[in-house]
Amino acid sequence: MNLYTAVALCEGFEEAGSEEDLLEAWQFLIDSGYAWTLQGRFGRIAADLIQSGQCQPPGGSQGPQGGLR
Repeated sequence: MNLYTAVALCEGFEEAGSEEDLLEAWQFLIDSGYAWTLQGRFGRIAADLIQSGQCQPPGGSQGPQGGLR
């Protein structure tokens, strides 16, 4: 996974093969830190995915980088 592919899948201008592929793209953005530096919606969606348990927080813990308090 790379940044371009992850953003393409998350933005929807490249179709994900499955829900798992889409969540893998979101997890890449979370783990790489890009979720918190791209447009605000990326961070908000990433935080929602972490809170719902669909994605893991960066480094395995919820903290300031993940935008969770």
